[in-house]
Amino acid sequence: MQTSRNDIDDMIVHEKMQAALEYQTEAWAGGMADGIEPEIIADAAIAFAMRETIRIHGEMGAEAMLEALKTRMLAGEFSPERTIQ
Repeated sequence: MQTSRNDIDDMIVHEKMQAALEYQTEAWAGGMADGIEPEIIADAAIAFAMRETIRIHGEMGAEAMLEALKTRMLAGEFSPERTIQ
């Protein structure tokens, strides 16, 4: 079976996403260990992510990302009860 360039690129992006999520999890745990409430950590993470998204993609790009996230959220993708098979 031959792996295409796009498949390899997708695998690299997936691995980077996994690494980024691990960094986020460690930062979250550090904040909790310091007594910061999860709501405050979440708000700070979202605010930082939005600033960076606007810096990289501009306001229109950030708005498009928010719309995509809203669709994914309403579909249950981020639900803590969601099971991945």
